[in-house]
Amino acid sequence: MNSLRPLWVFTVLLLGMVAGYASQILATAAGYPVPLLHLTSLVTMGAASLFTLIMGIRIKRFTSGKSTKRVNPITAARTLVLAQASVYAGTTIAGWHGGILLGLFAASGMGSMAVKSSLVMIGGALVMVIVGWVVEQFCKLPPEDPSTPEAKTEGKDDQGYAAGTN
Repeated sequence: MNSLRPLWVFTVLLLGMVAGYASQILATAAGYPVPLLHLTSLVTMGAASLFTLIMGIRIKRFTSGKSTKRVNPITAARTLVLAQASVYAGTTIAGWHGGILLGLFAASGMGSMAVKSSLVMIGGALVMVIVGWVVEQFCKLPPEDPSTPEAKTEGKDDQGYAAGTN
């Protein structure tokens, strides 16, 4: 599985900002309220971040050798996907509210509740992004030690493939 690419994450952020800015302009022009996530969504974002972090710590303990309990490879892959999804979801939420913030800041300054709510949501989204990025790093396997006898015999005949599957 590929690791996160910062250019893609930045692209998602920019697309979210454009969508948030456009929706804010269209909604307020039509007389609707600003399309913000409610502050109670921070609870959901926090729970998702906490769950991602707990799953990542389980993987990190196993890969660092601190836990003798084996981790199912499917669970490790799911944790990696969860971490990457957390980064993209947090980036999208931050971009959306950043776009709304750009549209509102010039019109209302810092006094508006929508501006304050946007800032809080951007902060919560950044926590999601950071937790996802850290957990993705937890899921990386440590490099094998080439001085072990197993590492010296592996790879000579199989050229990087699993033994016996040539």
